[in-house]
This record gives sequence, structure tokens and C-alpha cells, in this order.
Amino acid sequence: MAGILKVDKYQDFNGNDIMTSDGAGNITVNAAALKNTPAFVLTNSGNQSISTATWTQLTFDTTALDTDSAVSSSTFTVPSGKGGTYMFFWGVHGIQGLDLGEFVQLGIYVNNVRSNFSDNRMTSHTTDVEFKFCANFQAVLSAGDTVKAYVYQNEGASQNATNAIFSGYKLIGA
Repeated sequence: MAGILKVDKYQDFNGNDIMTSDGAGNITVNAAALKNTPAFVLTNSGNQSISTATWTQLTFDTTALDTDSAVSSSTFTVPSGKGGTYMFFWGVHGIQGLDLGEFVQLGIYVNNVRSNFSDNRMTSHTTDVEFKFCANFQAVLSAGDTVKAYVYQNEGASQNATNAIFSGYKLIGA
């Protein structure tokens, strides 16, 4: 036998709202433990020059989301009390002119050290290739840890990266 339970809010024993409903099927989650926060999204709609044969930090001109004010100078810092497992996503478009055997590589730096587990490389199979690609990375972090997105290319001259993105969020229950 099925039953129906109709409520407009769920509260804990102290009267704090955990979830509320507006009656039209829209639920607001009020409990921090049920949210994927901190969360952020950074984008760069312009060009960034990426030097050849060196890891270059991606920089961003737009902060589309920063739930905990945890981003500064294109760097995410885990806020106090917000340690846990995080998922990150980053990518670039428009790195052009790569020839046979040349490559573009994406990486994440945690506390200014590149994580080998975050590397994602694409190698050119022919002449004058343009790369557009992204990567993701999961890490267990503590309060105060910093995370930055980097790119490397070995075309032989500086190349422009366009439409870069860097985002991340804390996983619930991980």
C-alpha cells in the first residue's frame, strides 16, 4: 500500500528548517550538509598567452559562482571547516598550430605542486592542429589547501588559450 506525505518544510529537533517547499514542487535545501558547497565557476572569455614548454596557470576574468568567497587570483582555497572530497573541472579552447608529436597538457596544482593524477594530455597526429579539450580531477582536501588550473604546450612558440573554464565543488557524503 502506498501513502502520501504532504509537508511544506522539514525541520530538525531544534526547529531549524532542513528543506522547504513553495507548494509548486520547488524545494529549497537549507541544511549545509546537503549542499555541494563550496562551489565555484571561473571563466575567461578572452585570450591568454601560454608560453611554450612551461606550465602556465590559467587566469580568469569572470567569477560566475563562488558560494563561499573561496576564490582569489584564479585560485580556489578550501574554507575553514570545509575539508572533504572535491571534484574539479577545467578546460581550454583554441590552442592552435600544433604539429605532429606536439601536445597540450592540462594539470591541477594542489598547494603549488602539480598532481600527476590530474594530468590530461592530447598529442597532435598531423600538422597545424587546434585543440579544444577539458579534464576533471577529484581530491581529498583540507581547510587552507589551494587549487589552481594549469596548461602546458610545446608548439615552439607562445599560443593563445581561449574560453578557459575552471570549476569545482565539494561532494556530499564522500
